[in-house]
Amino acid sequence: MDNKESTTVATSEVPTITHTRSNRSGLSHPTRRIIQNFLLVWLHTNIDETNNSFKNSFPQLRRIVASITTFTDVRECFDFLSEIKKQKAFMIVSGHLDQQIVRQIEETSQLDSVYVLSDNKTYDEEWAMEVAKIKGIHTSIEPICKALRCDREQIDRSLVPIDFNRLDSLFMYTKLLKEALLQIEDDDQQSIKDLAQYCWEDDDIDPDEIKFMIEEYGKHRPIWWYSKKTFLYSTLNYGLRQMDIDIIMKMGFFIRDLHNDIEKLYKEQQQSDNNKTQRAPFTFYGGQDVSLDLFDKMQNAKGGLMCFNNFLLISKDRKVSLDFACKNLKPNLKSIVGILFVMAIEPELCRKLKIHYADISEVDACGKDEAEILFTTHTIFRIDHIEALPEADRLYEIQITLIADQDNDFSKLTVSMRDEAHSKASPGWSLFGYILLQIDEVRKAAHLYEILLDKATGHKQLSEYNFFLGWANWLIGKYSTALEYYEESLKIREKNLTKNCPDIALCYNNIGLVYYSVGTYSKALSSYERALEIQKLVLPPNHPDLATSYHNIGSVYINTGQYSKALSSYERALEIRKIALPSNHPTLGHHYNNIGVVYYDMCQFSKALSSYERALEIQKLVLPPNHPDFAVSYNNIGAFYQKMRDYNKALSYYEKARGILETSLSLTHPYVASIKQNIEEVKNLSA
Repeated sequence: MDNKESTTVATSEVPTITHTRSNRSGLSHPTRRIIQNFLLVWLHTNIDETNNSFKNSFPQLRRIVASITTFTDVRECFDFLSEIKKQKAFMIVSGHLDQQIVRQIEETSQLDSVYVLSDNKTYDEEWAMEVAKIKGIHTSIEPICKALRCDREQIDRSLVPIDFNRLDSLFMYTKLLKEALLQIEDDDQQSIKDLAQYCWEDDDIDPDEIKFMIEEYGKHRPIWWYSKKTFLYSTLNYGLRQMDIDIIMKMGFFIRDLHNDIEKLYKEQQQSDNNKTQRAPFTFYGGQDVSLDLFDKMQNAKGGLMCFNNFLLISKDRKVSLDFACKNLKPNLKSIVGILFVMAIEPELCRKLKIHYADISEVDACGKDEAEILFTTHTIFRIDHIEALPEADRLYEIQITLIADQDNDFSKLTVSMRDEAHSKASPGWSLFGYILLQIDEVRKAAHLYEILLDKATGHKQLSEYNFFLGWANWLIGKYSTALEYYEESLKIREKNLTKNCPDIALCYNNIGLVYYSVGTYSKALSSYERALEIQKLVLPPNHPDLATSYHNIGSVYINTGQYSKALSSYERALEIRKIALPSNHPTLGHHYNNIGVVYYDMCQFSKALSSYERALEIQKLVLPPNHPDFAVSYNNIGAFYQKMRDYNKALSYYEKARGILETSLSLTHPYVASIKQNIEEVKNLSA
């Protein structure tokens, strides 16, 4: 039997935090631009677009959903719907279609609601009422418009994006993303014009709404605009939900205005005599429906953190929120779960922790009677309790509690990551792009930096944007393109900066990383050593950038079989990192894993296992359970047990690694192939 050596995994560094990355297809952008959460299709067997009744219906519908597409062919219609990935679709059905479309309606996941426009209501009710997504049979367009308006608001509420995990570095970067956005200063008048032009380029927004915004924006406070539910509301929700860079850049002024208005109104209300008597804790509610998969993840995250990534509007009226949670629950629609969030708000605690919110009942553009409060983006809660409610099947109450940066280790890790981010990127959009790279939004970051590079003027901007485009291309495996960007950045910096500037060292380090990635180790080592040479001259001896260079040099040594040199470099890197970083920083996990790999290759197996287990311990504190870094640790521990001939334990750890990699990376990624090979080897050995 061929007794092959199992594969252990070490990681190499960039001058920031290193993550195992998924295999991406490229940086191209979608050709169809989407700027709202929803669209409408109208399917009719023989639409006559010259018919007055048909033509008169369109203005009414477009005041509710601006994007309307008509079809006369059933197959073309459902082919179109099947291509929708990021929106929900409403559908009007008219003509003699009946049962032939029932199956397609039920199988089209992005199709939310269907309205039948009928000239024979009795006949259509016989087949249509058996389909959960069909919301009603109507004989005129007016009741469809009324139902559509209600369902559109439900969609906007239901698409409030939710992230949840344990103490996760992603949450810290999410907070930093918001901070970066709020620091950007734009000319509001020009920004309004730019947004209007952006929206006019497509036919998805009612032109009257755009004109109204241009003429009236300065006459009302931002909270009024948000509560009015114009295209500003739905487009902002879509942009934040999808992290759409174009929309966020165009609407950055409104995001900042709305955030600042919430802060301003909060202070006004806290100072009012009436509010001083209302400092006792109170309860607010939020209702929405979620997919069954998302609900399962919520249940698994009990006790963990949850973040609402949009501006969060919640109500004091339990019944109103419960109605929203129940609206889409149907007996034969098993994929939807209704959620009633119950949020205990303690005003005094919020004041101390600087968690600000605003009671918008007096400034609501719609003049609603219900008491509502509005939180700014990326408000973080802890999931306390989940229980089923008796009002309906698949309806649950989730009790959540506000938390802040001061919560446990949250503050230390956030401060560390903030300092690191500000040391790498300039304030504003460049910092925003840097954080996108850190949270694995590589395509979006690259798109942002391409826009910035086109507008760049001075050498600092040109070198910085080229540098980050090099990083983005390296992350997706486009090494030759990455090298071009890095070398352009280096050329600009060497021309305009002093000879031993730290920014020049960063370029050498990342050029070395490209050479390392393609196996050209001699050139990689030369670049890393040049970076280290500069850093030793200009940086303090325990600066984190020195740790990066030592770590990268160690990676070259381990791949060229120089294990004692590799161990020395890795241990020096870890020594520096432990001084500079909090004990739960995920980068420390990378260092322990790589030191373990060296010990493994030096046949010091007990030391290898100890290092792997320390890495795993850190990862469990700060990373989501399916993060690829876990797979690295599980794989390496599996290799240890394989070496010890404990094949059952080895297989168990390898399977854990495979489960994570197959959900987080492409099935063709080299890491996936490597772990499958390890599994086959241990099965052969145990046979």
